[in-house]
Amino acid sequence: MKILIADDEKLARCRLRRLLEELDSAVEIVAEAVDGKDALQKWKQTQAQVLLLDIQMPQLTGLQVAVELKQFDNPPAIIFTTAYDSHALEAFEADALDYLLKPIRKDRLLAALEKARLLQQGRLKSVPVQPLHNARSHLCVSVAGDLHLVAVAEILYFRADHKYVTAQTLQHEYLLDDSLKTLEDEFSEQFIRIHRNALVALRHILDLHKQKNGQVQIRFQQSSHTLPVSRRLLPYLKQCFNNFHLKQTT
Repeated sequence: MKILIADDEKLARCRLRRLLEELDSAVEIVAEAVDGKDALQKWKQTQAQVLLLDIQMPQLTGLQVAVELKQFDNPPAIIFTTAYDSHALEAFEADALDYLLKPIRKDRLLAALEKARLLQQGRLKSVPVQPLHNARSHLCVSVAGDLHLVAVAEILYFRADHKYVTAQTLQHEYLLDDSLKTLEDEFSEQFIRIHRNALVALRHILDLHKQKNGQVQIRFQQSSHTLPVSRRLLPYLKQCFNNFHLKQTT
């Protein structure tokens, strides 16, 4: 069973490694990660079956890492390790297999690993998938083999083109693994569908510009990008756009 340890404290990583080596000769520690972004990168490289994941970490918290991993077809079994018990509910909403409080006891770690082994063998049903209540603040994208964090607040729009979905910021376009429908469901409070192939961030709309041929286009603040608006969706877009700006001024 391949295990990835993710904790920003070196002593905590060393303790976990020592406990694992003492407890179970059938496990293989394939990598250690020092923050949330590093954990995602190391998991993509190793495809570890179990992730021992601290919650309070730089770059991305353990909970944010768990959200990102749910986007993949075969995510690892997640065992949270933390010094605080205040995140237990969020952890299990993130489909955690177990939740271990520091200092971690051998018997609890062994029990958690046994759960992971049974899950791997198909003898333990996985936790029912429940959507997390909070949308992601960042998207984790792959650029030339490296993982980059893109703030959702900086994204102008999402657009689907055949089998691909991209996110456009002021400077860059990023290829995503998510479907447009998944993004629409998760970011419904921030993005609105303007066409069958596009979602737009309300915060970045400058205005709705009507062309001579009657077609309405969205123009963006601080950007020369424009997108056409579906005639069917135009009334709803106008309502949402006006309501959004009304909220910003009250």
